[in-house]
Amino acid sequence: MPITPPLSTGFGYGIVLGLGFAFALGMITTTYVLKRYQAEVQTSEMFSTAGRTVKSGLVASAVVSSWTWAATLLQSSGVAYRYGVSGPFWYASGATVQILLFATLAIELKRKAPNAHTFLEVIRARYGVYAHLVFTVFGLMTNVLVTAILLTGGSAVVTALTGMPTAAACFLLPIGVVLYTIAGGIKATFLTDYVHTVMILIIIFIFVSPCTREILTQYKIY
Repeated sequence: MPITPPLSTGFGYGIVLGLGFAFALGMITTTYVLKRYQAEVQTSEMFSTAGRTVKSGLVASAVVSSWTWAATLLQSSGVAYRYGVSGPFWYASGATVQILLFATLAIELKRKAPNAHTFLEVIRARYGVYAHLVFTVFGLMTNVLVTAILLTGGSAVVTALTGMPTAAACFLLPIGVVLYTIAGGIKATFLTDYVHTVMILIIIFIFVSPCTREILTQYKIY
């Protein structure tokens, strides 16, 4: 028996388009304010590197936001249900290896190639054209796969809540992202990731608080 979505299809279109345009408008306004009062000129260098002025706090929030995929929420909950506290702990531990390795590598890249824009530039300078082409293909394939995962995961959630067609959600979800990225470049994505991280933490606190009050009593613990 099919489950009736709790919200109407109109809510789905409103959420997807409304939030997308809200973030786009916010980032466009932020870009205008920075240009007006901080004298930030949106050159190609600023667009692709944010002037190389992004601090560790924004980078950390961007990592948290970018790492929170659909599988992150669904799979971690599933292994917690099956294996207890150790399930999400070891699920998250697998993701820390890449972050630790790349953090160390990023420090060395910053020292030895401070003007590089992507890791592919470093590979071409160090290993030549053929290695550069191979890693370019790998990078493009990874981006396509991750984009597909994010779009299908997000559209599945919207479809389950509102009954909005999955294909429509997949095509409409990126519109807001494209708009604020065109307007503000990579700095806009960092600022948006910061807002996303704050929203994720608020949602976690909202759901964890009643659960801990119900479960973590002295009688149930013992």
